[in-house]
Amino acid sequence: MSSSPLSKKRRVSGSETKTGSHCSSSYSVRTELSHTPANVSALLKETELSHTPANVSALLKETELSHTPANGMAKNGNVAEIDEGLYSRQLYVLGHDAMKRMQVSNVLISGLRGLGVEIAKNVILGGVKSVTLHDQGVAEWGDLSSQFYLREEDLGKNRAEVSQIRLAELNSYVPVTCYTGALTNEYLTQFQVVVLTNSTLEEQMHIGDFCHGKGIKLVIADTRGLFGQLFCDFGDEMTVYDTNGEQPLSAMISMITKDGAGVVTCLDEARHGFESGDHVTFTEVQGMTELNGCQPIEIKVLGPYTFSICDTTSFTDYVRGGIVTQVKMPKKVSFKPFSSSISEPEFLLTDFAKFDRPGQLHVGFQALHAFEKKHSRSPKPWNQSDADELVALAGNVNAAQSGSAKQDELDQSLLKKLSCVAAGDLAPVNAFIGGLAAQEVMKACTGKFMPIVQWLYFDALECLPEAEETVLTEEECAPKNCRYDGQIAVFGSKLQDLLGKQRYFLVGAGAIGCELLKNFAMMGLATTEGEVIVTDMDTIEKSNLNRQFLFRPWDVTKMKSETAAAAVKQMNPSIHITGHQNRVGPDTEKVYDDDFFEKLDGVANALDNVDARMYMDRRCVYYRKPLLESGTLGTKGNVQVVIPFLTESYSSSQDPPEKSIPICTLKNFPNAIEHTLQWARDEFEGLFKQPIENAMQYLTDPKFMERTLKLPGAQPLEVLEAVYKSLVTESPRSWEDCVTWARNHWQCQYSNNIRQLLHNFPPDQLTSSGAPFWSGPKRCPHPLEFSTSNDLHMDYVMAAANLLAQAYGLQGSSDRANVAKVLQEVKVPEFTPKSGVKIHVSDQELQSANASVDDSRLEDLKNILPSPEAPSKYKLCPIDFEKDDDTNFHMDFIVAASNSRAENYDIPPADRHKSKLIAGKIIPAIATTTAAVVGLVCLELLKIVQGHKKLESYKNGFMNLSLPFFAFSEPIAAPKHKYYDNDWTLWDRFEVKGVQENGEEMTLRQFLDYFKNEHKLEITMLSQGVSMLYSFFMPAAKLKERLELPMTEIVTKVSKKKLGKHVKALVFELCCNDITDEDVEVPYVRYTIR
Repeated sequence: MSSSPLSKKRRVSGSETKTGSHCSSSYSVRTELSHTPANVSALLKETELSHTPANVSALLKETELSHTPANGMAKNGNVAEIDEGLYSRQLYVLGHDAMKRMQVSNVLISGLRGLGVEIAKNVILGGVKSVTLHDQGVAEWGDLSSQFYLREEDLGKNRAEVSQIRLAELNSYVPVTCYTGALTNEYLTQFQVVVLTNSTLEEQMHIGDFCHGKGIKLVIADTRGLFGQLFCDFGDEMTVYDTNGEQPLSAMISMITKDGAGVVTCLDEARHGFESGDHVTFTEVQGMTELNGCQPIEIKVLGPYTFSICDTTSFTDYVRGGIVTQVKMPKKVSFKPFSSSISEPEFLLTDFAKFDRPGQLHVGFQALHAFEKKHSRSPKPWNQSDADELVALAGNVNAAQSGSAKQDELDQSLLKKLSCVAAGDLAPVNAFIGGLAAQEVMKACTGKFMPIVQWLYFDALECLPEAEETVLTEEECAPKNCRYDGQIAVFGSKLQDLLGKQRYFLVGAGAIGCELLKNFAMMGLATTEGEVIVTDMDTIEKSNLNRQFLFRPWDVTKMKSETAAAAVKQMNPSIHITGHQNRVGPDTEKVYDDDFFEKLDGVANALDNVDARMYMDRRCVYYRKPLLESGTLGTKGNVQVVIPFLTESYSSSQDPPEKSIPICTLKNFPNAIEHTLQWARDEFEGLFKQPIENAMQYLTDPKFMERTLKLPGAQPLEVLEAVYKSLVTESPRSWEDCVTWARNHWQCQYSNNIRQLLHNFPPDQLTSSGAPFWSGPKRCPHPLEFSTSNDLHMDYVMAAANLLAQAYGLQGSSDRANVAKVLQEVKVPEFTPKSGVKIHVSDQELQSANASVDDSRLEDLKNILPSPEAPSKYKLCPIDFEKDDDTNFHMDFIVAASNSRAENYDIPPADRHKSKLIAGKIIPAIATTTAAVVGLVCLELLKIVQGHKKLESYKNGFMNLSLPFFAFSEPIAAPKHKYYDNDWTLWDRFEVKGVQENGEEMTLRQFLDYFKNEHKLEITMLSQGVSMLYSFFMPAAKLKERLELPMTEIVTKVSKKKLGKHVKALVFELCCNDITDEDVEVPYVRYTIR
């Protein structure tokens, strides 16, 4: 956050009129704002989940909105309040402090063509204080190829005025006004951030220097066909509070030396992950206590477990323990004004394979401005004389350069392509540059993440036809007065016809799904004979509205796929789109069957889990369809393109599995809030879901007992004990019973169990080697004393009692005073720790301990359980954890259970916001990343539709907008395998017709002979899914019987499942030997039966 603009008082009003019209949304805003001072202290370390101290909140004056928004979202009276229900996923990216800084920022966006509307959409969703849209131009045909809030009936109307109504619906907390006058210096002073798109070089120079002088932050964005440009100037000295957005690292200490530069050694459980230059602070160090709570110390990394700090020679000797934690230090970044930066540019590379392009395009964009100034138009699409003139103008521009911007030699071919496509306006390029530009606006408002310093250039020339001989003609690319003119200008009308005929399957209608649909509609996908089928079984929730921009508050609880389909039909009425509510998987293969897939041209994934991605990947490999795969995590995003017979598939490479927390750590030795939160989640499942489900099954499923007794080890006893508890000993009859149970359970978990643990392992216990038992990762706990005046204890009882009541169909209560009264009457049994109780210290010890099953107790249970004939007297209802409903007591229970356990072990507690992130396994998300990622996906789509054949034409991409960092690479080729002289990849297979010419189906014997005779392969094992159909070591009698059976009969017999009518073919996996008896790897078999 830079100091100057935020320290001034501003007055913004919807009724103020300058030259030109001023239209505003359903409410205007008047504020007197004294902004948070920039020096609100470097100590406001902005971790993702920190909160602004109260004294900062006091500085944030109230914003009064003159009307309640019409769309049903609650209004924020105080800027400092953040609607966590709406902004939840974005808060996990930016943190509360950054969000509060955004809420005091007024943003101007000039130019409402495709790029301007994309930036405005993302900034409004982000939640700034206000957005003003500026445009003096009217909607033309060329705008409709990417301006998703303009319709054909809006042609001739002012772009800002038309867009304002639709943009204002995106977020009721952000007043959106429009302004159609001139951008005078006086008018600009009311904004903290100014964004220019669609502006002349003269305007950029003038406004750039004015804004720099006044401390107004400036972003300039521009796209020309397949090219994009971005410039940032955030003042002479901008403070970045968090350069990368990662969680601060921490590690446990095993040793600190006394030295000129003391060496800290961390426990060798995991690498510390620090880098030299990081700053750290210490807590819980015993002995060398001078380090506890010290000012941040700069470190130098010596190895994966060691680093050096300051001079420790005068400190007390280190004894044991301690935690070292990284501290985010503010960083100052300085920017040059536009006029000096243009001749001495600093570039951020987007593609390392094109390291020489930014300098060329820097000159090229200036030449475009010169061309437009001279002719009052862009160069005509694919016009050679205009291209030659642009090259000549670029020569003049380059010759006039004195600074580092001067190029030794101009790349004429590149500049000609720039001229040929400059009149184009592509939705995917606008989505990418618009996503980046909006993220830069957020950085300007918040000081969160590293800004782009200062120029970024991007091109996607690989999208043009591959063959050099296919030169697009001027006639083919001339405007047709249709909504796709901006795209036809780049690719011609033939590609437009192809796009209209595409049949695409979009899996998922969440954030990525919404962005894909918007781009599909703008590009004209499936607008003539084709179709887009989108499936998503989810309904819309409030937390979706912050980035799934096709949905509005009044859509909450509706189906995502249908709502998204209807929304994009408004953007382009020609799109043929159908919404389904099916989950993709083996269960829906009768819907998404051979006929369905064979008609498709491709699949786009917009999924949120790896299993569904892998499943769709397998389907695409089997049906040989291209797959567009993408994902985001906060400011990180990736794009992978899967092309039949060319690239590897999504499943070819996998991420390493996530590290799980050892059971003994969870049960007895937690040392981090993550451990107590996972423990609380397990408690939730083990109290309110699992036992209730088992009890219901016991009452309703006659085979439950039989199945349970077959379980291994002590499981039958554990399950039946839990059923007995649920139905007999702990089955509540009233609300008071629920409160009593909750109080006793609290006693058991936070007092009795801890006392038993300390009885087994007293605080001064030593290990066999003489070291303290309670040291390193083992924190010594202490039991808690229950008190009705302790809010945390009462939170636990309220939540646990209400959840138990829900599970048993009883009426709950939120009356704390009444609960406190009931608690007065509860008699808590006395507890004395017992000798001979075994507590496992490690998971190895736990596994090697043979659980002895008490058979007599098992028999007793079978006899004393109530008869299953009487389910009607129980109203059981297992509870599924739902993190986003604040009224259901689920998160109340998790927070109270986790923080009480954290108190047992002296672990710093987590607030509800952080607890929800970890316990709910929430994926942080922000609209900017999604928009940018999907822009790249749709550039790959353009290549697929044209039928690009070269691996190097395609681009897999990775980005991290917080650093900012971009990496593009050509996809990995499908790995080649070989048997005899046959090369094959994952895309190849054996095709076997099951039904022979005589109409009869092949038997197993004939199948084996076919491979022996046709392919010289001896099959040693044959399987279908998880069913083994044949193996060389099969018992002779079984083999004899099977050899003469038809293949499908063997499949149904072994799998015990009938083949559905929709199944046209089966997949067989083979293990084979060649003629030399060597084992060879071969493709799978597609065995056609219909």
